Parts: sequence; structure tokens; C-alpha cells
Amino acid sequence: MTGPAVGPLDRVAPRYGGGSLADVLPSALALLGVPGAADLLGLAPRLAGVRRVAVLLVDGLGWYQIPTAAPYAPTLAGLAATVGVPLTSGFPSTTPTSLVSLGTGTPSGPHGVLGFTVRVPGTDRVLNHVDWAGDPEPSAWQPVPTWYERARAAGVAVTVVSRPEFAGSGLTLAANRGGDYRGAAGADPLAERMLAALAAGPGPTLVSGYHPDLDRHGHLTGVDSAPWRLAAADVDRLLARLVDGLPPDAALLVTADHGQLNVPDGHRIDLDTDPRLRAGVRVVAGEPRVRYLHVEPGATADVVAAWSAVLDGAARVLTRAEAVATGWFGPVPEAHLGRIGDVVVVCRDTYAVVATRSEPPMASRLVAYHGADTAAEMTIPLLVVRG
Repeated sequence: MTGPAVGPLDRVAPRYGGGSLADVLPSALALLGVPGAADLLGLAPRLAGVRRVAVLLVDGLGWYQIPTAAPYAPTLAGLAATVGVPLTSGFPSTTPTSLVSLGTGTPSGPHGVLGFTVRVPGTDRVLNHVDWAGDPEPSAWQPVPTWYERARAAGVAVTVVSRPEFAGSGLTLAANRGGDYRGAAGADPLAERMLAALAAGPGPTLVSGYHPDLDRHGHLTGVDSAPWRLAAADVDRLLARLVDGLPPDAALLVTADHGQLNVPDGHRIDLDTDPRLRAGVRVVAGEPRVRYLHVEPGATADVVAAWSAVLDGAARVLTRAEAVATGWFGPVPEAHLGRIGDVVVVCRDTYAVVATRSEPPMASRLVAYHGADTAAEMTIPLLVVRG
């Protein structure tokens, strides 16, 4: 298994256009002849003649977590060593942003799902993209056509397989519109329904699957905890079933939305218990590793100074313009700028900024987090298997 020559806490920039999660579906659909799809990842030499493609996204399976999972996931470890390469997620390295980047093939700026939570511009409302029930209207909030829509228009049979409870959610419509939705709760039903959809017809076929359990156990009990190890074994069983069941004219692409970092108690900074961090701040959004601060008029400089002093090297504190200029989000249209905070706080090392009073209590008690631009969070696998 080869990978980037950086440490897990080193900063990594998104490699949009030839090495990121957003490049997976355009590359896969180029194999199927979809107009406008470009093989940005160079899959064609390995997958010539493929007419069916399955894409599996394992939530929380960062490249840097694979060696930790290897004792419990030998199939995963073997694939990573033989047919695996590292990609990057987009920014922030968080599930809603990544799912929509996968579906649209764009960085976060164009599609506008710019974090786990964001402020709805012109209001003090904070939209949680995971609990998004349809307001704002998904196609207006996320205006970029998905590759599922484009593939279907080109005659490709498109199926999305994910948890039953996610059917029809705002995030599902933003990320996956255009695919026939099939519910599957657990590794075995997911494998069964993905393989059935892959083999259902004679024509070009795309099947997209999503498995959330590794991420959930990482958040609740930590990377390399006993429940996380069991979840890694479930991922391995899922991969083994998919690989064994691939039709001869099919390929399986396995990737992830982000990795994770365990955050020790001493590295949690509580914005709700330090008045210096609340001064001048009207709305807090984002998540513990990447905070978006929407400030009172004229307070940007003071908030940057206060947060820089209090965090004292635990995070980078930037204005919105500085954050956009880094290229983290790709191009950001005017309509989406207000979803990014006036001040953007990106945690370094294993620090996190929690909000014990103003956010759900569980959010501050998680063990592992993600969202920032360390290699452990941003670097994800691409495993390419031919039937």
C-alpha cells in the first residue's frame, strides 16, 4: 500500500480535477460513454470493455485508517495494497459536502453544500444538511445537475442503494437525484441489492451504494475502539461479497467521504463557556473541526483577533475572503458566499471547537471528528476492482 509522503496531521489541499472524490463519477461514466464525462482518474486502461460500474462509498474510511482496520478487514487491506490509490475529499471533509461532490462531480463551492451545518443567508437559521427535510427546496439550494441525472439521460440504468430512512431527504435529493432509490439496512442487504441492480439489465449500468456504520462507530467510540473494529469487519464482509459477485463486464470502485481523528478531552475548546469567543458572533455553524462564524456588522476584525488569541495556534482563523482564496471550496458563486462564515476557523492537530450549550449535547461528546484539512481527514481511498 503506497500513499502520500505526509503525516496524518499534515495539511492536504483538495486535488480537484484529477485526484479527488468529485472526479470519481465522471471517470466511471466516461467508461460507459456518457456525453461530457471525462476519465479524470485514468480508469480506462484498467477497465476497457466495462459496461457496468458499482461505486461504493464507505463513510469514514480514510486512507490513514486502513492500516488500523487491516487486522479486522483482510479483504480491504489486500485491495488497498494491490489496487488502491489515495484521493482527496473536498473541503470541508464532511459527509454532506462529500456526498454532493460525489454526485455532482464538483467542489463544494459550486454545489453549495458547504458544510455539515450552514447558515441560511438572510436569516439566523442554521441548516443541518443531515436532518434536512426539504426546506430549502433541494434543487434550488443545490442547483448543479447530478451525474446520476446525466447518466440516466444518456440511457444508463442508474440505481442508488442506501439506508431506507434516507429516502427522499433533502440531502438525498441534492446528492443522488436521478437514481432509482433502493433501501438497504446493513452490509449484507446493501451487497445483495447492489449486485442485483448491477445484473438487472443488458445495457450500461451504474449502481451507487452507501455504507455509514464505520463512521458512526468512530464518532461514538473512537477509531480503533472495539465497536469500530467490528464495523471494519462488516465493511470487509461487504467488500468480499461485492468482489465475489461482480459480473465479468463490471467494475467496483470503492471510496470514502473523509477519514477521522480521535480528539482527546484536553483538546476540546468550548465556545459556549468562554465569553471572548461569543463576543461579536451572531450565528455559529459548521462543525467542531471547521467553524463558520457569522458576526455582527463591523465585528470581523475583532472576532478574528479574539479567536486567534484564545485558540493560540490550535486553529487557523481566516476571513471568508481569505478562506475562499485558498481554493478549498473551488469557485464559489455569489449566491453561495453567505453560507460560509464571515470568519472561518479550521482546527489544527487534534483540536476541536465544541458548543456544549447551543448544539445537541451528543455533538460535544463524540470521540472522533473530521471536517478539517489534515491528511487523516482529507485523504481517502480509491480501490478499483474488475469483475
